[in-house]
Amino acid sequence: MKTLPTVALLVATLSLSACSGGLFNQNRLDTAGGADAAGAADTGITTGALAPNSVEFFNQSIGDRVLFAVDTSTLTPEGRATLTQQAGWLSTNPSFTAIIEGHADEQGTREYNLALGARRAAAVRDFLVTQGVADARLRTVTFGKERPIEVCSTEVCYAKNRRAVTVIGAGAVS
Repeated sequence: MKTLPTVALLVATLSLSACSGGLFNQNRLDTAGGADAAGAADTGITTGALAPNSVEFFNQSIGDRVLFAVDTSTLTPEGRATLTQQAGWLSTNPSFTAIIEGHADEQGTREYNLALGARRAAAVRDFLVTQGVADARLRTVTFGKERPIEVCSTEVCYAKNRRAVTVIGAGAVS
């Protein structure tokens, strides 16, 4: 019966990997290439293990997503605060570009939610541009309700899925 603890450990490891944006994270575009540390500016903030000009720092310390209220693309005060920090990071790291993903919850039609996701992504892009980020460094894409991070029919799940995610990459936006 030694296999039962081994299997339990393997399942726990895979679960943690999936929760932390590992192998099974379908909500992110593959941006693992990133820019090298020498090509990006230092923000002057220290975090221990994370370099302040790294994508990991952006995702974990700045925050890569903003949430929206039901049926709206209006930025919340919390969303504006996060986006102000994102704009600052992008300004000090000019070798990076961003793709802004717009998402919606599962309520409503596919077409409606694609349009809502597009409006949410555009609202984020427009805010970042007003904060000094060059529009040429930003691209938007909508997924509507096609890529939920939570799947259930409760408000808790819906609230997590009403979002825009800023995915950092390196080089020119096509």
